[in-house]
Formats: sequence, C-alpha cells, structure tokens
Amino acid sequence: MKILLRPLLILLAAFSTGCATPPRTDATAHSPAPLLLISIDAYRADYIDRGLSPTLAMLAKDGVHADAMQPSFPSLTFPNHYTLVTGLRPDHHGIVNNTMVDPTLGKFSLSNRHAVSDGRWWNEATPIWETAEAHGLRTATMFWPGSEATIHGRHPDKWKPFDGAVTANARVDQVLAWLNEPADRRPTFVTLYFDAVDHAGHTYGPDSPQVDDALRTTDAALARLVQGLKQDGLFDTMNIIIVADHGMASVPLANNVMIDKLIPIDTVQTVSMGVLAGFNPTSDTPDARRDFGMVEHTLEQPQQHMRCWDKTRVPKRLDYGSNPRVPQLLCLADVGWRITTTEYAASHAGHISIGEHGYDNADPRMQAVFVAHGPGFLSGVKVPAFPNVDVYPLMTHLLQIPAAPNDGDYDAVKGMLKPDAR
Repeated sequence: MKILLRPLLILLAAFSTGCATPPRTDATAHSPAPLLLISIDAYRADYIDRGLSPTLAMLAKDGVHADAMQPSFPSLTFPNHYTLVTGLRPDHHGIVNNTMVDPTLGKFSLSNRHAVSDGRWWNEATPIWETAEAHGLRTATMFWPGSEATIHGRHPDKWKPFDGAVTANARVDQVLAWLNEPADRRPTFVTLYFDAVDHAGHTYGPDSPQVDDALRTTDAALARLVQGLKQDGLFDTMNIIIVADHGMASVPLANNVMIDKLIPIDTVQTVSMGVLAGFNPTSDTPDARRDFGMVEHTLEQPQQHMRCWDKTRVPKRLDYGSNPRVPQLLCLADVGWRITTTEYAASHAGHISIGEHGYDNADPRMQAVFVAHGPGFLSGVKVPAFPNVDVYPLMTHLLQIPAAPNDGDYDAVKGMLKPDAR
C-alpha cells in the first residue's frame, strides 16, 4: 500500500485509541509459522563481506540476501526501528528523530525513559505486535524501540525495558525461553535486538578493529540462537528476518560545521544537533519570527559541508517535513561531517563520535543489511536493494494478518518467498 494522507492516519490512530483493548480474536485456522525479526543496529550492508559473520553468511547463503536495504530518512535508530514494524516512514509515524520536540508532550530523547515509554509519542502508527495480538497471535519483544510504551492501550504480550547491560547471549537465551513456553503462551511474532556494532562504530569508527570485534561477538550470539533453535526443533519451521536500521560512516574529529559561527544561536530554539540539526523559532512573536526568518535566509544559502532547508522545502525524495514534530529549519551534514557549536565541541573533547549515521538515506554508507531464512523463503537467492518500508507488509503476509495503512509495497518483495507462501 502506498503513502496515505496524514489525516487518515490520525483518524485511524484515534479510532484505535478509542478501542484501546479490543478482544483477542481466534487465530487463523492454519496457524502461521513463527516469525523472528532480528535487528543488528548499524550493521552496514557491506559488513557481511568482511568475513566476520559466518552465521549470518550461512543464513544468507541458504536463504535470501538483499544487495542492501535502504533506510528511511533520517537514517537514525528510533525512526527506522519504528518504520520496520509499522511500514510507515518517520514523517508519517511520528518518530521523526532520536531527539525531537512536541508542542504538547515536550522533549523526546533516547535517554529520556519517561518519554520513551509514553505511548502518546508512538500512537500515530500501529506496530505489528498490536495487529498480531488483535488477530489471536502472541508476541514478544526483546528491546525493540516502541515496545516498552503502551500504544493504543497495548504492549506486546512479553517485553523488556531496554537495559544495555544485558549481554547478547542473555538476550538470545530469553528469546529461546519464550519460544519454548507451552503452546498457549508461546509467541508467534518475536523481536531481538543487538547494539554492540552500533556502539563500536560510534566510538571507534566503522573501519576499526573494535567494530570487527563487535561483528564477531554478535555473530557468535546468532550462532547460539541457531544452535538453540535446532536443538528445540524450531529452526526449520521458523521464519527469520535479520535487518539493520542504518549503516555507519567515518567522521574525523576535525570535520565540524560550527553552526554558531554562521548564525546567532541564541535567536533560535535548538531541537537537535549532530548529523541532522533542527531549529525552531524561540516563540511565535513577530520579533522571534523575524529573527528566525533571517536565520533561515542565511542558512538556506549554499554552505560548506551541509545543506539547510525550511521543512516545506526538503527534497521530495526524502519524504520528510510534513509532521509537526519536524523542526521548522533543518540542516543536514554532508557524509563524514557533523554539525555542532564551538562550546559543545570544546566541552566534549575526547567524547565525540567518530562514526555517525543520520545522513542522506541514499548514501551507500547508510545502507543496511537484509537477510531472510525459513520455510517461507526461497533458498540461495540474491535480491536487489529495496526500501525498509517493504519489510512490514512482508511480515504481515507471513503472519497472515491484515496490514495497517503503510508506505510499503508487498508486491515489490513477494518474489523472495516460495510460490506456496506468496
């Protein structure tokens, strides 16, 4: 289903909220194969070619492997994880950045646990676990963004609040434990999340030995998962989809666009900095609007190492700018650069990421991995790159549940399925 009008999505969200806890219906007569969705945060599409992920390579060889999967813009963690489970681009599902401002709800950031668990930030879309549960399927999520919030009155049946101290092996063991519960409690849709590759990429850069170590560690956890599934007789009967939210690019420490040297930074409300900087007027007064107009006029001129737009003038191909949470003025750094201030750079010396994402989602360094394996998928097939919004309708088809309104295209990806599974 292609892009739908935002008013329709809002009406649908309002309807879902009004029916916050619909009764669970009977599952389909022919129960679908269990589906496990795995995210390896920041696993760039070409990382698999390093030869450090033998388990992932085995699943790719025996299943389906895409040349790449294109993230939605901006190529950031929370926006793209929610896209994967809703099929909506960030501009349509409302999680428009890792850091954002809502006129009613205030400020959202990854470290703000209250905001992260507040369903009002997430209820512009319907995550797949909500639809699955409404159609009789049980669900479980191991650290998926959005799953610890009560969205339209629902959580997954089983979920865990994010805790970065939980090891990759412990995460795998929890998923295996869920899958071994009695049939009346066993989940049909499960997610699993790994973040070591992302952390190493930010801290040391994508070409570092530390990223290579993280690739090995994460693949070892995948091997533990595969071994456990085989021991439990589940491996051949379960569909597994492995994705990433985005890639990673190197950003030398000296590659800074000092925004405060271009504009009087105290005349704007700064919503976000980094790869994608966002600014709003400080208020709605004529003086504040005038000052903001001058800032926009300055920054929308050609700049070195970044491009800036009023949200109404963002390039159409990025599908971004209509949501009220998108700041009025956006500045996107060129790949390999960051946007910051003189004060921030000085105060955080030695603690600045030298690997980043969030850039133009068409850039090769932002492309994500996609591998699929299981009874529904063809074996030994390489498919062309496709956008990550298509993963959602693929999953709803496999689970035999209706898709909520989304931006994906099932017809574009159904060719990776066996004929009897299409």
